[in-house]
Amino acid sequence: MRKLAVLALALGVSALGLTTDASARMRYVTIGTGGVTGVYYPTGGAISKMVNKKRKEYNLRVTVESTAGSVFNVNAIMNGDLEFGIVQSDRQYQAWNGLAEWEGKPQKKLRAVFSIHPESVTLVAAVDAGIKTIYDLKGKTVNIGNPGSGQRQNSIDALAAAGIDWKKDIRAEGLKAAEAPGMLQDGRIDAFFYTVGHPSGAIKEATAGARKVRFVEIPAEVVKKLTDKYPYYAASKIPVEFYPGAENKEDVPTFGVKATFCTSIDVPEDIVYAITKEVFENFDEFKKLHPAYKVLTKESMLEGLSAPLHPGAEKYFREVGLLK
Repeated sequence: MRKLAVLALALGVSALGLTTDASARMRYVTIGTGGVTGVYYPTGGAISKMVNKKRKEYNLRVTVESTAGSVFNVNAIMNGDLEFGIVQSDRQYQAWNGLAEWEGKPQKKLRAVFSIHPESVTLVAAVDAGIKTIYDLKGKTVNIGNPGSGQRQNSIDALAAAGIDWKKDIRAEGLKAAEAPGMLQDGRIDAFFYTVGHPSGAIKEATAGARKVRFVEIPAEVVKKLTDKYPYYAASKIPVEFYPGAENKEDVPTFGVKATFCTSIDVPEDIVYAITKEVFENFDEFKKLHPAYKVLTKESMLEGLSAPLHPGAEKYFREVGLLK
């Protein structure tokens, strides 16, 4: 009798045109980010919070996952394991064009949504290691980044432009970004590269320990080689104001890329539109969420994109006049 009563109630609700499966209509998407001490993770968190405030309106809930970084995020998006991911602009370019890890296999389902903050290739070294320029890395133990991270290729590119073979001329480590500061302070490495927006929690950790450290300049001649060869690199500077524990007193010249927000053509247009709309219509709030965003403009968030725009993002940008 009880089963019959439940069935009758369900049929009655259905007959009234109502539904009991509201949760079944809720769609779930995940943003792949990076290590928890970088800028990618809080960026993903900021985006998810904005959209989740209107989850009932969009029938959409966004979650965030800490990942190994750009290469992992691209591959997971292409495999359908993630719907969105934060990806360095160079990795977006390489994936779309079938270069580097995707040699001969262009990822033609990859789509750009918008770009975010600039990221500087940051070389941190212990003062007692005697590393004052990138050329001094020869013979040293240097973390170039874990496989699957964007920073690893940036490190290799920088070393190559300086005439350093990372397989022969240094003792290269493949640590995750979050592990490097502790290893530097413990004396187990002499220096590390990290491509990151500033300020960064990991860089603050590295510069606040007992072992004194400095930011190492990437000289102008090295930067020129990189920017001449690769369209996604640009000169940049590391702002020392955020790191009072570092030996440097002036901003340090280097080069960098941009963080970009990517997806797949398979992700529905209305989902991408909703996320794009929430970020751009809460732009001032978004800029306040991290100091790395202070240089952002709405126009700059359409720069540094080499994969085609997703139709959902393109629709929003045309509506508000950011695209003609």
